[in-house]
Amino acid sequence: MCAVAAWAHEQFACPPDQALADLWGLFMSGVRGDTFDRWLASRGLDPARWVPVMVDTYRRHEPRIRPYPETVALLDRLQVRHALGLVTDGRREVQERKLNALGLRRYFQAVVFSDGLGREARKPSGRPFEAVLEQLSVAGRSAVYVADNTAKDFRGARCVGMGTIRLRHPRGLYALLEPETPADAPDWEIERLDQLEEVLAGAATLQR
Repeated sequence: MCAVAAWAHEQFACPPDQALADLWGLFMSGVRGDTFDRWLASRGLDPARWVPVMVDTYRRHEPRIRPYPETVALLDRLQVRHALGLVTDGRREVQERKLNALGLRRYFQAVVFSDGLGREARKPSGRPFEAVLEQLSVAGRSAVYVADNTAKDFRGARCVGMGTIRLRHPRGLYALLEPETPADAPDWEIERLDQLEEVLAGAATLQR
C-alpha cells in the first residue's frame, strides 16, 4: 500500500499519508478486490483508467518489510528439530518478493505458492497443504500448520490431517476474526510466537 500511496502522490499530488490511511482504511473495513476502484471513485477519478496502473504498481514494487524480531531466533531453534515448510496464497510474484524481503527463505525445506497450482488451489483448498507435505515427505498427522486467518487458513490444513495453531496476536490483522464453522477453527491458539514451542512439544499429532 505504501508504494501505491507514493504513486498517488506523484500522479495526483495526494498527500501520501492520507492516501495510505484511506487505502488501509478500506482494506481494514473488509473491502477486497475493488479497493483501488473505490478509492479512485471517492476522489472523482476514473477507475477504468487508473486501476490497472495501481495494480501494476502494487504487484511490482519491492516490499520494505521485516519479520517480527523474535521470528528469526524462533526459526533458528525450530529448524534444528523440525522440517519446516511454507504455504502462501496470493500472486506468486508478489509473494516471492515478500519472502525475499523478509530474508526467511533459507529456513524452509519446502515452499508452496498456491498460485502456482491454479486459482482453485488457493486456501482454504487442501491442495497446497498436500503439496508441502509431499515435498517434506511428511504425513499430515505428523505436521502442524501455524497461521492467523480463520477465514481460510485452517480448513485446508485440517482436511489433510494436519494439526493447526492460530497465532492470534492482539495487534494482528485478523485478531478479531472468529471462525465461521468448527472446520475453520484451529486446534490450538497462542498470542505470542514465544508460546509456539511449548504447544508443539505437547501436540499429540506431532511425531519427531
